[in-house]
Amino acid sequence: MQEPAPATSSAKSSRIIERILDGIRESERICVVGHVRPDGDCIGSQLGLAIALKNQGKKVVCWNQDPMPKKLAFLDPDKLLQKPEKGREFDCVIATDCASFERLGTAAACIGDRKLFINIDHHASNTRYADVNWIAARQPSTGELIFRLLRAANWAITREIADCLFTAISTDTGSFQYPSTRPATYYVAGKLVDRGADLAKICNEVYQSYPLSRVRLLRHVFNHFRLTHNDQIAYFWLKKADFARTGAEQDDAEGLIDHIRAIEPVCVACVFEEAEPELTRVSLRSKSDKVDVNEIAKLFGGGGHKAAAGARIPGKPMTVQRQVINAIKKALNSKH
Repeated sequence: MQEPAPATSSAKSSRIIERILDGIRESERICVVGHVRPDGDCIGSQLGLAIALKNQGKKVVCWNQDPMPKKLAFLDPDKLLQKPEKGREFDCVIATDCASFERLGTAAACIGDRKLFINIDHHASNTRYADVNWIAARQPSTGELIFRLLRAANWAITREIADCLFTAISTDTGSFQYPSTRPATYYVAGKLVDRGADLAKICNEVYQSYPLSRVRLLRHVFNHFRLTHNDQIAYFWLKKADFARTGAEQDDAEGLIDHIRAIEPVCVACVFEEAEPELTRVSLRSKSDKVDVNEIAKLFGGGGHKAAAGARIPGKPMTVQRQVINAIKKALNSKH
C-alpha cells in the first residue's frame, strides 16, 4: 500500500521543489541562513537542511546573526551554526523560516555574492525576496517543508536530521497543540520517529530543562503582567534591567508569553521587550480564531501568522504600548 503524502501536494509546489533541487544539484558552495533571534523551527530547519546538504557532498556553511539558544545546542554538537562573515562567495544561498530579507540581520550583508537565492518558509507575511520562493502558509512549520524537500530528493534522513526536524515541527506547533497542527503534521512527526528522532532527549532538552535565570524571569512576568479590556488582553514588559537583574539572556524569554496566554479569559497576549531606549520588540499571540494578530502586526511593519506574530516598533515605550493595545482592542471589538 502506498504511503500517504505528508501534506497536500499541488502541481505548483512540486514544480517549486524541483526548481529548488535543480538549483542545489548545480551548486557546490551553499550557505543556509535563518532569521534573527532563532527559534526551534528556524534552528531545526537550518541544521536539518545543512546536514543533509553536507551528506550530499556539498560545501556548506550555516549562518545566523544570533547565538544558538542554549536549549537547542544539543542539536549542533559539531558547531555547524556560525556567525556570518563577509567576503564569501556562494553558488546558492538558502533562507529558511525567514519572512523578510531584513529578518536575516547581519547575514543579509554577507550573502550578496551568490548565483541563486532560495527562500523556504511558512509565514503568510513572507515578502518573497529571493529568486525562488517556496512559501507554504498553510503549513505549521518550516521543518515540515524541509522534510518534504529531503523526501522529494530521496536523500537519507539520518538520526541527527530527524532530531532537528522533529524539534522544528514540535516547537512551532506548541508540541502539536496549536490549531495550525494538521493530520499531515503527525504523519511527518511519525516518519521522523521512525528515522530515529530521540523523543526523550528532545522533550527533556526543549521542554523540561530550564536555567534558574529563566525561572526568575518567569517570576517577574507573574508579578508584573497586566490585564485589560475585560481581561481579554494580557501584556507585560521585559526591560534590559529585568534581564540584568535575573541573570537571564534573550533566549530565556522564549515561550514566556504562553503562560499569560493560557489565562482563561485572555484572547490576546502581548510582550513588549525593550530592544533600544526607543525601539520595542512586540510579540503577539491569539487564541481566538476571530483575532488575526498577523494583521495587527502588519499595522506596525511586522508580520507572522494568524495566531502568532510580532513587530519591531520605534517610538517612546508608552506610546508604542498604547498604540498596540488600542489596535488589539479594535480587533477584539470588531469580532463581536
